[in-house]
Amino acid sequence: MSLQPRTLFQKIWDKHLVVQEPHSPAILYVDLHLIHEVTSPQAFTGLRNRNLQVRRPDRTLATMDHSIPTTPLSLPMADTQAAAQLEQLAKNCAEFDIELFDMDSPWRGIVHVIGPELGRTQPGMTIVCGDSHTSTHGALGALAFGIGTSEVEHVLASQCLLQEKPKTFEVRVDGTLREGISAKDVILALIAKIGTAGGTGHVFEYTGTAIRTLSIEERMTVCNMSIEGGARAGMVGPDDSTFEYLANREYAPKGLEWEYALEAWRKLPTDSGAVYDRSITLNANDLEPMITFGTNPGMGIPITKCVPDPSQVGNADTRQSLENALTYMGLQPGQKLLGQPIDVVFIGSCTNGRISDLRLAADILRGHKVAENVRMLVVPGSQKVKQQAESEGLDRIFSTAGAEWREAGCSMCIAMNSDKVDPGQYAVSTSNRNFEGRQGKGGRTFLASPLTAAAAAVRGEISDVRTML
Repeated sequence: MSLQPRTLFQKIWDKHLVVQEPHSPAILYVDLHLIHEVTSPQAFTGLRNRNLQVRRPDRTLATMDHSIPTTPLSLPMADTQAAAQLEQLAKNCAEFDIELFDMDSPWRGIVHVIGPELGRTQPGMTIVCGDSHTSTHGALGALAFGIGTSEVEHVLASQCLLQEKPKTFEVRVDGTLREGISAKDVILALIAKIGTAGGTGHVFEYTGTAIRTLSIEERMTVCNMSIEGGARAGMVGPDDSTFEYLANREYAPKGLEWEYALEAWRKLPTDSGAVYDRSITLNANDLEPMITFGTNPGMGIPITKCVPDPSQVGNADTRQSLENALTYMGLQPGQKLLGQPIDVVFIGSCTNGRISDLRLAADILRGHKVAENVRMLVVPGSQKVKQQAESEGLDRIFSTAGAEWREAGCSMCIAMNSDKVDPGQYAVSTSNRNFEGRQGKGGRTFLASPLTAAAAAVRGEISDVRTML
């Protein structure tokens, strides 16, 4: 008897299901547990209090990323709380025999950058981390999602996790992205269309011709922000691009194991005839550069459009939310964002801190100067990205233009150390969140692609990068 056609998500879920009791959450096995210094300390304290060990240290990987300064590491850390977090992570990993990429490691970087970079992220895996943007790893055909601190402790102790089974949501993007349009514009357009709660209770699977033409790093950008659309995770079925990306990476299978892995991975994509619980289609041909105007990632518009008027919104709660956002941002209904002066530009984060992102920004900055009175930070997502960028001379392009070239880390995405937007300042950021105070108390953030951010840095105002290409 033939099996019912299944989606990518269903195949991975079924393979990792340990037990499913009636009317209860499922117990799911976890292939890879990623940890960092911010959400893990309480979990290790819980293990000690219960006299427990880490169940599978070999399936646990730690890095220092959120609290680490991006200034030269030879300088003393000014943030004592951040320094304490990093010190505690080192102690915890040493005590529980967990591999750690510390401040001196050449592999150190943002957790969602180094996982794929090392080849630890692989198709068909279940991957968790105490960080909401774990969905990034779904770009390689994994089921990856963020978990809370208590769940971090649970996974450390058991290598399993209680989970309610989400529904499936196909996001089909067909057509061709035009010049100046990037993966960041795809995901911002989706979230603007469905809202920040549009995917609640679902896992996105991105399909369509436009998704297939994206590089693996571009797919990571799309999957990274799935959580901003309310989804539990975002996924792309593995294909030849996935396998080429993983081949010969540090932790990828080798020799015969690689052949066995490929055979299994090729069976993962969604079967013909499989049914999703929901579906939506975007036409890539119609997309423009996107930019946010408000205080959540769903408040986004094509860069040539005007800020919406709250009075035209029927729902009272949505109207009030828009009014509050415009007040915080200091913007007016009907205002065009093109020409809006800005103070800061940030290129980096787990959304857009990879080598392909830096190349995009460098292409715009080459031969130009950062506008007077604009501060620009370029922060690679990992030390390996930093080394690659420097070998290509990208650091010299940034520095010559007047940007600050930094060490790897989360940086201004979460306003760590001195990497902050000052009260009242406007920033164009390639990160994933524009909540009030996210990049610094009183700071105002416009989310955009590396192309749009670099164009804003050169012109000192929000600009349509297509006029510079």
